[in-house]
Amino acid sequence: MRLGKVIGTVVCTRKEPGLDGKKLLVVQPISTQSQPVGKPVIAVDSVGAGTGEVVIIVRGKESSFPLLPQVVPTDAGITGIVDYFHIEE
Repeated sequence: MRLGKVIGTVVCTRKEPGLDGKKLLVVQPISTQSQPVGKPVIAVDSVGAGTGEVVIIVRGKESSFPLLPQVVPTDAGITGIVDYFHIEE
């Protein structure tokens, strides 16, 4: 799991039928200091996130688990919206 910030949306006129009706968002992975880390990813939204929100992103096969029993072809998924986080030093 990683933290990310939603920076945009994706609109597709054609896509894999398993993704029909699913919202796709552009997510920039961030560090615990809220700094960008790496390149943005396209993630399937399973929680109703929106632009500007900090989210939890999951990569790999597990990214499709929140959408079971439907099989969704994805390698990145949003599984939570973060209200706040605190790191003790």
